[in-house]
Amino acid sequence: MEETVTKLIEKHGKDPSALLAMMQDIQDEFNYLPRPALEHVAKELEIPMSRISGMATFFATFSLKPRGKHVCEVCMGTACYTRGAPQLVDELKRDLKVEVGETTADKQFTLETVNCVGACALGPLVKVGQKYHGHMNSSKIEKMLKQYRK
Repeated sequence: MEETVTKLIEKHGKDPSALLAMMQDIQDEFNYLPRPALEHVAKELEIPMSRISGMATFFATFSLKPRGKHVCEVCMGTACYTRGAPQLVDELKRDLKVEVGETTADKQFTLETVNCVGACALGPLVKVGQKYHGHMNSSKIEKMLKQYRK
């Protein structure tokens, strides 16, 4: 892990002003922010761990706990909510056997809700990784999950 994090730090020229970008790269690499990785960044950049922890907890996009290979985000913005997003959350909770914020036992899926992804015309919407699944309904959930279970 340390070697990978070192490469990510060097990618940004060991510049402390690029801390946020480094943290994004670390999360992209590991799907969350492992504490040892953050401690390595603090040591390499000679900045306090409290500064890194503050950023990691301030930005909702960061996760400090391991997440599944596939992060399912259900948009709960007004357009999606009124078109059935809460029912999609319930369906995903049943199918994945997890609550919002939890990861499946096989570490394949993490279920999350987000306030808005800015794709209101596609609502209700479920985002898995970087892929948007628009106009979702309960009958489409199983098919969507099946393509990620391969």
